[in-house]
Parts: sequence; C-alpha cells; structure tokens
Amino acid sequence: MSTPLAGESTDSGVAGVLGENNAAGGIGVVGKSKTGQGVLGQTESSGYPGVTGVATNPDNKGGAVYGRHYHNGIGVEGISDGNGDNGLGAGVVGTSNYGQGVRGETRSATQAAVVALQLNSEGGGAAVYAENQGKGHGVFAKSQYWEGVHAETQSATGAAIVALQLNPDGTGAGIYSESQGKGHGIFAKSQNCEGVHGETNSTQFAGVTGIATNPDTDRPAVFGSNEGKGAGLWGISKNGEGIHGETNSTQFAAVAGIQLNPDGIGAGMYAENRGKGHGVFAKSQYWEGVHAETQSATGAAIVALQLNPNGTGAGIYSESQGKGPAGFFKGDVLVTGDIQLINADCAEDFDIAGLELVEPGTVMVIDSEGALRQGDRAYDKRVAGVISGAGGYKPGLILDKQESSNYRMPIALMGKVYCKVDAQFGAIEVGDLLTTSSTPGYAMKVSDPIKAFGTVIGKALRPLETGQGMIPILIALQ
Repeated sequence: MSTPLAGESTDSGVAGVLGENNAAGGIGVVGKSKTGQGVLGQTESSGYPGVTGVATNPDNKGGAVYGRHYHNGIGVEGISDGNGDNGLGAGVVGTSNYGQGVRGETRSATQAAVVALQLNSEGGGAAVYAENQGKGHGVFAKSQYWEGVHAETQSATGAAIVALQLNPDGTGAGIYSESQGKGHGIFAKSQNCEGVHGETNSTQFAGVTGIATNPDTDRPAVFGSNEGKGAGLWGISKNGEGIHGETNSTQFAAVAGIQLNPDGIGAGMYAENRGKGHGVFAKSQYWEGVHAETQSATGAAIVALQLNPNGTGAGIYSESQGKGPAGFFKGDVLVTGDIQLINADCAEDFDIAGLELVEPGTVMVIDSEGALRQGDRAYDKRVAGVISGAGGYKPGLILDKQESSNYRMPIALMGKVYCKVDAQFGAIEVGDLLTTSSTPGYAMKVSDPIKAFGTVIGKALRPLETGQGMIPILIALQ
C-alpha cells in the first residue's frame, strides 16, 4: 500500500494541506478515486466541519463548495451520524452572508434541484427545515412553468402543507397566496374531505375570507361549486350567522341564489329555521325588505304556507308602523276563503265642503255641489251618513280612497259606528230610529214616522235619556 500525502500543522492559522492555482479557472486541489472518495475530510473538532469551502472574492458568483456528477449520482451528499441536538449534526450546512446558503440546480426533466428525505419511519423531524432569523422568507420557491411549492403526504392525519403564524400579536397570515396571472391564488382539492378548511379563535375575523379587490370585476369573492348532490357553499355557526353577505354595490344583492336548471323545481334560495327564529329575515332602510319576481305562467312571485294544522299564525302577516298601508295590491285579488275585518264599518271617502273641520261621529248631509257638510235641519232627506272612526269603532273597509286636493273623510255606509246624538228632542232607547236634527252634526230620535221616510240614519244600540252624547248606532240609511 502506498503512503498517502500527509500535511500537518499545529498553528490554527496555517493549513495542513494547501493547494493553490493562480491560473484563471484552475483548480487548487483535485482528489480522484476509482472506487472510494475523491476527497475525504475528517475532523475531531466539536465546532468545525470535516470539509470547508470558502469563496473569498466578493465578486465571485460561484459556489464555495461545488459538486458535480457526470452520471446518475449525487453532486453533493452530506451525511451526519449525530442526533441533531441543539441544531447540530446536520448532513449539510450552507452559510452565506449575502447569497444563498445552499443552492441546488438541475437540468433534469424529472428530478428536483434539491431533494430532502426523512428516512426514519418513526421520525418526527422535517425532511426540510428552514428558518429565517431576519426579515426574509423561511422558504422561497419559484417556478416558471409549474408549481412553486408541491407537497404530498400519505399521512392519515397530517396535512401536506402546514403554516402557523405563531406571533400572538401578529397580523400576518398563516398562508398568503397571490396569483398575478390568470390562475388561482389558492387551489385546493380533496377526494374525501374539505378542499379548504379554515378555523379561527378570533372574536371578529372569519375562518375563511375571500376578497375581490378589482373594482371592475363581476366575479364573486368566494365561489363554491359542487358537481355532486351537496351544497355549493355551506356555512355553519354556533352563535353567529351561518352565512353573512354584505355589499356596497348600487345594484347587486349581498346574497344571491340562482337556480340555473330550466327543469329544476328547487328554490333559488332556501332558508329553514329549526328553532324559534325566522326562516328568512329581510330588512332594508330605504327599499323593499323583500322583493320577489317571477316569469312563471302559473306560479306566484311569493308563496307563504302555514303548514301546522293546529297553527293559528297567518300564512302572511303584514304590519305597517309608518303612514303607509300594511298591504298594497295592484291588480285583481282572488280570495277562496272568508275575509275577516276586525274593525266595525264599511265606509267611503267623500269630499268635505269648504275648509270645515269635522270630527268622527258627526252627522253629514250632501250640499248643492255634491260635497258633504254638517247636518243642521231635522228630517233632512239629504242625509249621507256619519263620519266613521269615533269611539272604539274604526272603519274595517274604506272605499274610494284616493289622493285629492280636497279635504276628504270616510262616511259609514253600513255596520256599527259611534254617532253624536241630542236627547233634548226625546229620550233615546235601544232600537230607536235616528234622523238628522237642528243641532249641527247631531242626530235625534225619530218621533214623526211620516217625516222620517228617506231621512233615517240608523238604529240606536245604546240609550241616552238626556243631553248630548256619543252612542254606537247601526247604520241603516232609509
């Protein structure tokens, strides 16, 4: 066996072996071996590597250590038999003050530039661990034609990619993804579970948020598509809205549901409440709370069904707390059941003569112009009726309700109404016929049946022995 070349130094500043080549592109040291290592570096130091490569030219763009394999082997291989405690014992360590610590390149059509394998089947350590103690990326990956980062796992529970934002005060995302082309910012796909699953313990932020920032886009911030029988988008919340939609658009809805199947009988939007709340609650400050349209030849724009056979709630309940009507219908109304009016009489609006202000319960007659004024003559055949709305009786139905520049009031045509009566012309008993009197706006008891023909207002439903008062009467003009 031949004696190897040996170099020895006891000075920490002097190398044991020095190979120097001053020619351009020349090699300082070449080690060759047909079956073993070309160069072997060993050290018993606790702090220095077996082999060190240092590039001292500040303009040098080549590697401090360069490994090349002309066939199918590894360009550079690093193996450590240590346990990696305290961050030591790495197979390969690359350090650079200004460039890449480790750089791998390949022209292979199928092989990776850098491969890291964790071969221990029980090992919990990562195949690749990257840490940046400055302000740069822990890992930066870039590809011109394929995935920047591709991760796969066969784990039964572990994710292919896990990103954790560990700073409790941090506002950065666990994962941030951006596409500057026409592709997805994030594309997630799963055969047996959620394509995307988001969770948060925040008191104000969503588990998953989608924001479309292009002011000209008509695409949704979040799009859900299901090619099976499940929901395109599903939202569940224990204490808040399952799905919450907001928009600043001047024409588009905060939430829109569209049933695109021309033969489909499913709803564009379906809402169900299995508790005691509303199935649908709609509120608008300046426009319709609910607006429904249909082009169906037979179907209604809105259908409301009360399906509880013992329920007393209405199919539709409408209430107006302002000055408008609780319901407005333009067109015919078809009713197959009874119409129940809680209030008392059927009335019709009439013009009131002049600027005379009259109160409900007043007896009114027709003047020469067809308008109404207070009656002031006994047994007046021009009697029209009584102003509706006095006492506890309100009109249940008002006819000829219209916008007018004239002063109009409802006159009771039939039913019960409170009427002003004067008992000085005779005590009034229940059932007495009533007619006009000389007291303006008051009725009196009929005492002359012949004069009463054509002047009767109705029948008294309560007595009044003396003086003036307001009593309920049953309207019966005759």
